[in-house]
Amino acid sequence: MSWFKKITLLVLAGLMFGVLAVAGAYLYVKDDLPSVATLKEVKLQTPMRVFSQDGQLISQFGEKRRIPLKLEEMPELLIKAVLATEDSRFYEHPGIDIIGMFRAATVVALSGEARQGASTITQQVAREFFLSREKRILRKVKEIFLAIRIEQQLSKDEILELYLNKIELGQRSFGVGAAAQVYFGKAIQDLTLSEMAIIAGLPQAPSVLNPVRSPSRARTRRNIVLGRMLSEKYITKQQYEEAVQEPIISKLHGAQITASAPYVAEMVRQEIVAKYGEEEAYSKGFQVYTTVDSRLQAKAVEAVQKNVVGYDERHGYRGPVATLWQANAETQADGSVQFAEQGRLSDAEILAYLDEQDGLEDLTPAVITAVSGREASAILSGGRAIQINWQGLSWARKFISHDRQSHAPKSAAEVVAPGMHVLVRPQGANWRLGQIPNVSSALVAINPTDGALQALVGGYSFAMTQFNRATQANRQVGSNIKPFIYSAALDNKLTLATVMNDAPIHEWDEGANQAWRPKNSPEVYDGPIRIREALAKSKNVVAIRLLRTVGIEKTRQHLTKFGFRDKDLPHSETLALGSASLTPLELATGYAVFANGGYLVKPYFISKVLDDENNLIFEHKPVPVCAECEARDLAGQQAVLQARQHEKAQQQAAAEALAADPEAQLEAQFAAPVSPNQTAIADFVSAEVPYAPRVISAQNAFLVADALKSSIWGGRGWVGTAHRLRDLKRQDLSGKTGTTNDVKDAWFSGFSPELVVTTWVGFDDAESRLGKTAWNSNLGKDQTTGSEAGAKTALPAWQEFVGFALEGKPQIITPPPVGISSVRIDLATGLLTQATDNSSTFEYFIQGTEPKTYANSSVSPVPTESKETQEDIELF
Repeated sequence: MSWFKKITLLVLAGLMFGVLAVAGAYLYVKDDLPSVATLKEVKLQTPMRVFSQDGQLISQFGEKRRIPLKLEEMPELLIKAVLATEDSRFYEHPGIDIIGMFRAATVVALSGEARQGASTITQQVAREFFLSREKRILRKVKEIFLAIRIEQQLSKDEILELYLNKIELGQRSFGVGAAAQVYFGKAIQDLTLSEMAIIAGLPQAPSVLNPVRSPSRARTRRNIVLGRMLSEKYITKQQYEEAVQEPIISKLHGAQITASAPYVAEMVRQEIVAKYGEEEAYSKGFQVYTTVDSRLQAKAVEAVQKNVVGYDERHGYRGPVATLWQANAETQADGSVQFAEQGRLSDAEILAYLDEQDGLEDLTPAVITAVSGREASAILSGGRAIQINWQGLSWARKFISHDRQSHAPKSAAEVVAPGMHVLVRPQGANWRLGQIPNVSSALVAINPTDGALQALVGGYSFAMTQFNRATQANRQVGSNIKPFIYSAALDNKLTLATVMNDAPIHEWDEGANQAWRPKNSPEVYDGPIRIREALAKSKNVVAIRLLRTVGIEKTRQHLTKFGFRDKDLPHSETLALGSASLTPLELATGYAVFANGGYLVKPYFISKVLDDENNLIFEHKPVPVCAECEARDLAGQQAVLQARQHEKAQQQAAAEALAADPEAQLEAQFAAPVSPNQTAIADFVSAEVPYAPRVISAQNAFLVADALKSSIWGGRGWVGTAHRLRDLKRQDLSGKTGTTNDVKDAWFSGFSPELVVTTWVGFDDAESRLGKTAWNSNLGKDQTTGSEAGAKTALPAWQEFVGFALEGKPQIITPPPVGISSVRIDLATGLLTQATDNSSTFEYFIQGTEPKTYANSSVSPVPTESKETQEDIELF
């Protein structure tokens, strides 16, 4: 046999052996091969995203970061970069690349090293979706057959789209969309050619080639990708040269958050996990839309942080974060100050130190490098040098205690020295010395017509602590409780014109074995005073006398109508002074009853949930205020009552007739017709109430809301505790300050007909006092001094937020409801008067409770069940 025949037979034998080997391998593994048909309905694991009501991204939750994209949404150059690097013959081979496999095998044979991969993109899809990464021959065989199957059932574009969305690219990013965000903080369409090449080079070894961990390796790999693109003629020589010269600037980026509401996001996370479980919540791509307005939320964050910083600065500077080297101040003959520095760090050492430090919110770590006169020089991370001028330093008198501050500084050397690690914040074009506030705060805003949460801030910084003070902090509410005490009084025959005695109370408390002497704050007593004025001035002793008049238990029962829990309301007269502990959200919910005319709404913050394909899987059905519905159902209830009465009369008449005719009685047992009204009555009684329940009368709600306007606008010759809100120039606002005993908590709650807002300021330990501040001679006349209180400490954030929320909106003046009358009364006695001068005013009354006599007439007091003497209380 000639050598040619031998070679031919050898090749044929080899081919036959190869075919038999492939067939045998297929028969061996075919039962273990999964169905690739599932790829047509594949659900990529995507994180849960939380949005504001206007579509701004609040947060993202999930272990895997993924932004699924359609192939047409991906830049063409990025696709070509991946193809050039991973599988240049992708659109030509049937799932496996024989040429590529032969080339890789040749390299192994010649070099003894596996320098080139032989897996196609289709094979990688098979491995990612169906197989493990273990390096075994059997796994490789399965991969090859799965790749062929995939090519038979999916188009090339479908396979490539799956690959580009599925591939792991390091730092918990999966898919090219997520990688663009994680490494460069960009949408994929905004990437440069260099950045696309970096991402395209990651599949080979994402953990070591990513630009965050190793910029040098990422640069080398990028240049290889760009070289492959150039050889495939996907880019020009000029594009190649420009891209390889581009510096690699990369850091880890989170999701592109466009609305700052981290406390709301955490509330959503807990709710969704409780409803769907962790696995589904974090991987099914839920899109959760909240009720939060992104504009209002941004202003709420700004108002709270600005107010907290204002409080913190006026109480003094607590010193640097750390001291890196010693610098002793020495006063020179000309009065200037020089520093003798010991152990000063080099610039490189300072920068290395700053690279390890963290900022918080708008606070940035800095190291003071020089101090001269009334300014200081500092360096920031990255080497940026800044100047802190006197405007940014003059506030920083030394903190001694919450009640005491040192003298105002006269030079920068009294505040800072070289070597100090400090925190600074931008102040326009300049910088300001700062510090992390010790005090906490919260703000919550809801829509009183349905309870939808409009904005919520649970603290100065979510990064510092995730404890949500708006929903979790039960704090004593102080005078914020008084409107509810007064509402109970109005529900028990008292009026806004009722005169009470604003005088000190001295009583022996047998239980405590000591005298109880509740005081006004400030300790000013006006003697006989009308209820409206007492509420506006926040008179403590009047609130106690009202509580005694109505009775503690009766008052507590009334307060539960506003959604307050019975266990949170003390069984003592301290209830009138605000010893009850509530959360800001609970208080806002209670105040909403006054704002909406007497209805209790239930707060909610999730409006709807969509799946990853935008299908609606949950939608909240709010239970709104609906006065028309109430009137309609009242008429329906009356109709049902009339029908029942009519039916009862018919049954009685029929019974009497049957009693007179025994034969008819026997027939009736078989007939037993069902009343046509019974079904309708049963349906009406069992129907779920479609609107918020009324808990107090419209008249009661109106009177309290109107009285709370006097807290802002005052009266003839007197001002209310919230008089600063006059600056908003709105007549549709009502509000109440709140300050607890020893000034541990400061509150302000108020509302318009369309917005209810509560703000709180205090320390988390609940024992520290908010204290007081002295005058700082370095600052202007607008500074806050004296004892902290609701009007000084909590109201400013409320004012800034509400002023923004209602800016440009028309005032909504709620008209008196049916059942309210208005008569002219004497200011001193609350009785009727014919005078039209400054001694009188018009007052609102629930019809039937108006005074019956005139101020110049003698009248007997109305008897009450109060323990007060006639000297203490006069009811007219």
